[in-house]
Amino acid sequence: MALNLDGIIGNSPALAKVFKVLEKVAPTDSTVLVTGESGTGKELLVRALHQNSVRRSKPFVPINCGAIPKELLESELFGHEKGAFTHAIRTRPGRFELADGGTIFLDEIGEMDLSLQVKILRALQEKEIERVGGTSIMKVDVRVVAATNRDLEGEVAAGRFREDLFYRLNVIPLHLPPLRERNLDILLLAEHFLCSHCTNKDRRSLKLAEKAKEMLLTYSWPGNVRELENFMERLSILCDGNEVQPEDLPGKIFEDIGETPLVKVEEVQPMAPLGFAWPQLRDMTDKDMKLKEFLEAIEGRLLEEALDRADGVKNKAAELVGIKRTTLIEKLKKRNLL
Repeated sequence: MALNLDGIIGNSPALAKVFKVLEKVAPTDSTVLVTGESGTGKELLVRALHQNSVRRSKPFVPINCGAIPKELLESELFGHEKGAFTHAIRTRPGRFELADGGTIFLDEIGEMDLSLQVKILRALQEKEIERVGGTSIMKVDVRVVAATNRDLEGEVAAGRFREDLFYRLNVIPLHLPPLRERNLDILLLAEHFLCSHCTNKDRRSLKLAEKAKEMLLTYSWPGNVRELENFMERLSILCDGNEVQPEDLPGKIFEDIGETPLVKVEEVQPMAPLGFAWPQLRDMTDKDMKLKEFLEAIEGRLLEEALDRADGVKNKAAELVGIKRTTLIEKLKKRNLL
């Protein structure tokens, strides 16, 4: 049967090796540990693992172990009995129970506290769990798939991760390569995301100029596929023409590949005086704008520049323009910049 790879895009040899392992391991019940840098698409790969397994008709239950406070994570995973702790006003099943018969995905398992790792190990070995505050043991039939962007062997050596749990999870290691090692996939993904975001924003599809393509292929993509998608969404909003030119690309790409950022011809003001110059009435009339939309346009450019300088970190961008983070987020939402 052909693999169901819904949502995964790529034809590179590095990705083909991953698909080959996926095809072999998906029909089994073996525990899988997916590794890879942040933003590579590990959850998509895990979902494909589930969709190609005999458990595909049963629940797929993900949980991000790094996003939930450690004092609440045990209850999220194993559930709790009424009165087990403050605010436990009713009995609640955990993710292992909800995933019974299907697959549970433990994302960012490297962030899990050592005390909880012992209970995960028992769930893996004995297929048994116990709710917080409970007295009875429950059998669960789940396939466990874990993922991390950490070097778990290094974490074991440093005493931050249990060695026995690591080997129990690492039955089938599946490494998702970073985008910089998937050169054949970069333009494929870029064009897919660009087309998708243009469609969502009801604008004509953008094309990538040849020089822009070369720059995208040269860039190191530290944020991987997630970073690429964010760049393409930004272009779908801010690019004025029908073709993405090098000068439309973020400044960090120029810095990374060692080139000097280009300036759009339309932005050059040959007659502008030295130093700061306030916008004039003719600037507004030249753009055929009313005062409100003219001020909105100026504000939007300042917000975009602040985000770019802050590398997308909203707290820092808010500081640069002197507003609260919540105010910045509201303004970004208004402009569909989130």
